[in-house]
Amino acid sequence: MTSYDALTVWALILAIGIPTFLIRYSFIGLVGRLGDVPDWTERVLAFVPAAVLAALVVPDVVTIQSTLLGTLGQDRVLAGAVAAAVAWRTEDVLATIASGMLALWTVRFVLPMVL
Repeated sequence: MTSYDALTVWALILAIGIPTFLIRYSFIGLVGRLGDVPDWTERVLAFVPAAVLAALVVPDVVTIQSTLLGTLGQDRVLAGAVAAAVAWRTEDVLATIASGMLALWTVRFVLPMVL
């Protein structure tokens, strides 16, 4: 097993952390210097929350089981359908997350006690 001393670990953390910080801060610094953000940029950035939420949630929801019945019986599929309906109706990211989590917890924890 390879062992690293504390100085090497901290040097690696700084070597990775500083460029990451600078890349992320550069956008904030640029927008601050430019003043107002152009309208086309605001229109494009309006889609970022939905894209990030979809990228995080969809792979977990659409994991396919070996049978169709197994896929449709997953609690995540039902919770995803509820969240998709709320997202379509309200267009609110927080309401979508809250309703999806509530549906998931209900199907996973409450229904087994009732049935």
